[in-house]
Amino acid sequence: MNQILVTEKIYVTPELKRKKKIYKFLFIISVFCMIILFSTYIYAEYDRNKDSGISNEILSSLLENDDTIVSVEENALIVKITQEVADNIEEYQTQTEENPSIQTAQATASYTASDGKTYDYIGRVVIPKIGVDYPILADTSVELLKVSICKFHGANPNEVGNLCLAGHNYRNSRFFSKVPTLAVGDIVQITDLSGRTIDYEVYDVHTVLPSNRDDTTQLTNGKKEVTLITCTNDNKQRVIVKCREKA
Repeated sequence: MNQILVTEKIYVTPELKRKKKIYKFLFIISVFCMIILFSTYIYAEYDRNKDSGISNEILSSLLENDDTIVSVEENALIVKITQEVADNIEEYQTQTEENPSIQTAQATASYTASDGKTYDYIGRVVIPKIGVDYPILADTSVELLKVSICKFHGANPNEVGNLCLAGHNYRNSRFFSKVPTLAVGDIVQITDLSGRTIDYEVYDVHTVLPSNRDDTTQLTNGKKEVTLITCTNDNKQRVIVKCREKA
């Protein structure tokens, strides 16, 4: 007995056609947005790798010159004078002797990178536990923070006072991403431009709001301290790691 198969033709209403067009349009827009987001991510990673490469260039220059760096007194380094010194050098020197919280003249070395820009750096920071090894740039800005660790505030490397260092948290292995994992007793090494390296021991780790500047104080009772600053993973707070010269 033969079976007759009848296919029922579905009547497509104008409303159904309109919805299909809308869904198709939304699908195309979604794919386009995904392509844009993916392209932005790829470019951001490329940009980060490029900036990280510049940091490595500066560090290599610092290490190559390690045996030939001379002291500031020998005038072989570019010396940048803070505003207080420019106003009155003698008065400034007297003030710094009486009040260590005032910054002294900062010695910097310069390096012209492959991107054609010149970067001033003041030393090197090494944190063995988390594999950090970067040059310390002399100033802080949005662009410089993309390149390496920056001096945010305070004393010069390995001098009395509180050297505050800021670094991006890229939530990977770059810059200060792993700084939040540091604990009391861990070691942070700072090398200045004279080639002197001092070990600093972590004595406190905590978080603060971005507007809180209490940890940048220069009142250290005549001791040498280092403060590491980076963002939490959600970028809502700042991770503060306090270090003091190891006895």
